[in-house]
Amino acid sequence: MSKALNFLKQHWQILAILVLGFLLVKKSAVTPLSYRSSNSKTSQIAEIGGVGLDSSMSLPYPVPEAAPAPDVKDRLVVQNSYLSLLVKGVRVASEGIIKKAEELGGYMVESSLDSPEGVDSATVSVRVPAKKLDEFLVVVRGLGVRVVSENLIGYDVTDQYVDLEARLATLNKTKAKFEEIMTKATEIEDILTVERELVSLQEQIDSLKGQQLYLEKNAEMAKVTVYLSTDELALPYAPAQLWRPSVIFKTAVRALVQATRDVVSILIWVAVFSVIWVPILVILFVIKKIRK
Repeated sequence: MSKALNFLKQHWQILAILVLGFLLVKKSAVTPLSYRSSNSKTSQIAEIGGVGLDSSMSLPYPVPEAAPAPDVKDRLVVQNSYLSLLVKGVRVASEGIIKKAEELGGYMVESSLDSPEGVDSATVSVRVPAKKLDEFLVVVRGLGVRVVSENLIGYDVTDQYVDLEARLATLNKTKAKFEEIMTKATEIEDILTVERELVSLQEQIDSLKGQQLYLEKNAEMAKVTVYLSTDELALPYAPAQLWRPSVIFKTAVRALVQATRDVVSILIWVAVFSVIWVPILVILFVIKKIRK
């Protein structure tokens, strides 16, 4: 035993290299789970009220700027609201938000719950009727201990909607002319040509109607995204007072606990892989002894 200890003292560099190599292999082989971000993602397919928009159609935001239509009274405005709430219970608040949205005639779009480092956090996205948005926001604010941040964004899509109507009117007139030509066509080649044009026009008309319906439904149902957490620092928006001793102390304790866990984890890995590096050291020790 004493000879083995002396050998380890004389060849500690080899042991350090082995441990370093082990840690590198462990880091590349095991990827830790990362805390999911609560930011919303833009997909190529948007399903609102059963209407799909693919990538070939106009994506919702930002939208191409159409000709202004100041004479339109009932304007279409799409509303998106974002709130960060400090709550006592994440799950209870999340369920309360979804329940209230359904009571007002809305529905849940997305809900996720995470507990990184023992801090409960959640992201809840719902859609509620735009006319009842203010009522819904009052209830949501009451579910939290404090509203850390709140942001309401409105997109006026009236001009784009009016532009779509003008394009639809033009396509419908063109389609009517081709239908009139179809009634008078006698040659097979002419009939096939007109049919191709009619099919193409109808596809364009359906696409524009789908975009119009998408804008209508989006303006009718406002989207509310709520970020919930029991720790203000876990929310996506920074608090007003950045320097707070109590929060710094809590963060330092968590860092100490995490560092202790990391050290213990490394020791466990080293112990488990001792079935590899211990025999290697013994072989090297035996080889050295034989040479002597």
